[in-house]
Amino acid sequence: MPEADLESLPGVGPATAEKLRDAGYESYQSIAVASPGELSNTADVGESSAADIINGAREAADVGGFETGTDVLERREQIGKLTWNIPEVDELLGGGVETQSITEVYGEFGAGKSQISHQLSVNVQLPREHGGLEGSTIFIDTEDTFRPERIDDMVRGLEDDVLEDAFELHGVEGSPDDEEAMDELVQSFLDKIHVAKAFNSNHQILLAEKAKEVAGEREESEWPVRLVSVDSLTAHFRAEYVGRGELASRQQKLNKHLHDLMRIGDLFNTAILVTNQVQSNPDAFFGDPTKPIGGNILGHTSTFRIYLKKSKGNKRIVRLVDAPNLAEGEGIMRVENAGLKPE
Repeated sequence: MPEADLESLPGVGPATAEKLRDAGYESYQSIAVASPGELSNTADVGESSAADIINGAREAADVGGFETGTDVLERREQIGKLTWNIPEVDELLGGGVETQSITEVYGEFGAGKSQISHQLSVNVQLPREHGGLEGSTIFIDTEDTFRPERIDDMVRGLEDDVLEDAFELHGVEGSPDDEEAMDELVQSFLDKIHVAKAFNSNHQILLAEKAKEVAGEREESEWPVRLVSVDSLTAHFRAEYVGRGELASRQQKLNKHLHDLMRIGDLFNTAILVTNQVQSNPDAFFGDPTKPIGGNILGHTSTFRIYLKKSKGNKRIVRLVDAPNLAEGEGIMRVENAGLKPE
């Protein structure tokens, strides 16, 4: 995203422009979607001045007004679909995980949530004709789940025709039969996954802001960021905010964090994938007693909600629980050494 002339905005001089850029506000659009309070703290200006700056940015970026349904349809055609490469699940999701949206995957421990975040980190780097987005990944790791060895397994587990096109896209010479070339291809995939380990909820929020900077820096590059994965979204919040007395402040921080992630998706046409933990609902006399944590804040902010359920052996049931334009339904997949595979 090209750097804007921030000093043309009302009330922005060289010093204020420098503070805004240092905080990651390098475009009119990034300022246009900020709140006055947020900008006031960042640029050290009053809230009324911050509101004037935001309004000026909205006019310059041409955002914030009404548009027709046809305009929305045209804009939605820019949205990419990142496939799981599991036909049953991709059909369930209307083609795959959407960019400019938050997709939440929740389930009990061992259901395969981290396997999905690893697999999509591989799939996003595939050619578009194989369901990829030809982009890189930011992986925010809160539970020490990221394993490079798993990426290795999943790259090697791709179909031969997919691998051959991946060699070409990644600029690696060789074939799936060439062990040395495969090692180089795996290294190329790993190089395009930017991993950061979050040590607590405040650090996690900071990393989401840093992810926005990284996505901005790479937007014009050969491998723009097309997936931000947070595994798991709620682990630190759940551990640090214990009891009903802490619930309100936990939900406020979680809400801000989700909107920071949503902003990355909107600004850079990126898919946002978050995994979530579950809790047992003792009031449930019938049906499945597990429900996702995060409450209504997470429920309303997630565009797509997917429930991952264990089945026999390595089988997993993928249930679409909520989506704005898709019917609820289920698909089946297998979690194998070579990655996620169709039933």
